[in-house]
Amino acid sequence: MLIRHLSFFVTLAEEKHFARAAEVCHITQPTLSAAIRKLEDDLRVTLIARGNRYIGLTPDGERVLEWGRQILSDYDSLQKDIAGSKKGLSGTLRLGVVPAAMAAVSFLSERFSLENPDATIEIKSMTSRAIQHGLDTFELDGGLTYLENEPLENVQRLPLYHERYVFVCRADHPLAKRRTLPWAEAVSQSLCLLSEDMQNRRILNGIAASAGLTLKPSVVSNSFLAVCAHIRNGLWCSIVPHTFFYILGDKTDLVSIELIEPHHRQALGLVISNRSPQSPMTKALARALQGADFDTDFERHAAVPPPPSISSIAR
Repeated sequence: MLIRHLSFFVTLAEEKHFARAAEVCHITQPTLSAAIRKLEDDLRVTLIARGNRYIGLTPDGERVLEWGRQILSDYDSLQKDIAGSKKGLSGTLRLGVVPAAMAAVSFLSERFSLENPDATIEIKSMTSRAIQHGLDTFELDGGLTYLENEPLENVQRLPLYHERYVFVCRADHPLAKRRTLPWAEAVSQSLCLLSEDMQNRRILNGIAASAGLTLKPSVVSNSFLAVCAHIRNGLWCSIVPHTFFYILGDKTDLVSIELIEPHHRQALGLVISNRSPQSPMTKALARALQGADFDTDFERHAAVPPPPSISSIAR
């Protein structure tokens, strides 16, 4: 069985169309069909439900697809490992990052790039569920996501930092001079929040529920850029991670107020597939982040508000 035949089969399963798959593989459609038949002969199973066009995979085809992705990933890792032993690690590190963690991803890139200057980094904004799928299908080398809330399965975890939650409004808002704000007051304001397909929003829902409250935003979006635009407009406020200001910088027109009653922290960090052997990229990523503390990195930047003192919370 040739590796390229397996690669053709996986491409067909992903494209779900013979002509498109042949184009992606840079071969003719008859060559693709012949390769699939050869693979079926080698494995002694039927992989494709036959018809005038692509219909789908047989149950055996689904099993071969799962194994095929893993075999191709291992083969790619083998090539990279051999090449890396000769001239150092190169290629592309593929990362999935939840939107709330985008503020921290540059700290990850910094550490990885210092140890692997010839490698490039591809970062995709993804939900935690999409990161799980990307790790399971070998499309990602690692993810930056929440570790304790809705934890991912079959992964190794490396804690990197904690996020707190702040109420953000324009500097001319009636609440702007407050140092702390109870959640009960925050949820009564006109809010723009992330939509519920984002785990950050589901975390906020849970915090509010723990205080007997319900979040009822008037505007929702799956983008923090949209949230920021609405805050700047002045008609809306928001509840965001305290790291929000690392991206925005020290903007005098916006105010960050620590949320209390309850005061909540949530752990975020690296997740990688729990498999052996790990790919060279995954091993290099985990090695680069050993001992990392993104909480300290955020504290080095004045744009990120420090945690409130005990006395301020008491007030």
